[in-house]
Amino acid sequence: MGRVASARGRFPVVPTGVRILFVCLGNICRSPTAEGVLRDLLTREAPQLDVEIDSAGTGDYHIGAPPDARSQRAALRRGIDLSALRARQVSPEDFFRFDWILAMDEDNLRDLKALRPTGSTAKLRLFLDFAPPPHPDAVPDPYLGDARGFERVLDLTTAAARGLLAWLEQQAPRSPDAAGGSD
Repeated sequence: MGRVASARGRFPVVPTGVRILFVCLGNICRSPTAEGVLRDLLTREAPQLDVEIDSAGTGDYHIGAPPDARSQRAALRRGIDLSALRARQVSPEDFFRFDWILAMDEDNLRDLKALRPTGSTAKLRLFLDFAPPPHPDAVPDPYLGDARGFERVLDLTTAAARGLLAWLEQQAPRSPDAAGGSD
């Protein structure tokens, strides 16, 4: 199986129909922002890719709540509407349903590893592994901060989502027409 180099390691080649889950602590700031950013990029720049996206939190603090109003305002300023999203908690089934579970920070990644059922198939990584270097190790939690923190989350998730999108495009099977071939 082929492999693709990234800023922090190597990722296996993926088939069409990849499923990605973004995870933070409460699923009201970072992970729904990442979901919205990638969804927006896919719609505008790569509608041909078959990608399922969702987000969840490791904690159960905000189940059913919309994204934080500050996250929504920051995203809307960039043309991304998060208002339809609702917080949910990571479930054991997620580790079988999703191909990739991308954590916003090391604490989330550690929690996911602890929650991971035996025999699960999802690959666990930090989302910022897809961002071009140099980048921080974590998408910082903006919840207790001011508006600048939510803008920073958008900057980081956009950089990582662009890297993830580029990687997904490299992995997508090419049609004979797109590859310059013929029948």
